[in-house]
Amino acid sequence: MTACSRQLLGRAAEETAARFLESAGLAVISRNYRRRAGELDILARTSELLIVVEVRTRSTERFGGAAASVNRRKQLRIMRAASQLLQSRRDLAKLPVRFDVMVVQMLQGAPPQVQWIQHAFEA
Repeated sequence: MTACSRQLLGRAAEETAARFLESAGLAVISRNYRRRAGELDILARTSELLIVVEVRTRSTERFGGAAASVNRRKQLRIMRAASQLLQSRRDLAKLPVRFDVMVVQMLQGAPPQVQWIQHAFEA
């Protein structure tokens, strides 16, 4: 798979995840929030909670589960980026933060399958 096709797959997975979250009643407030420490795929919120969502996708089943790729090193990068976000956005800093992972499986010829892992890891 080329880098361009991986990017397109990633964008499609993030779009699927954002629509899924909105259909569940969450407000998506930002996507692809980039900071020096890293990138946050989706920021969503309820009236009382900020949710940082890492989106993972696979187009085949050959290389194992996408959720397993959010290892401790990746979690630390996400937490550092979230910390930088909260320092710059005082309106969000007052909310409790939850870290979720959404796995979007996009197999050729099949509709996307979404697995939402709430409280996937703790800060």
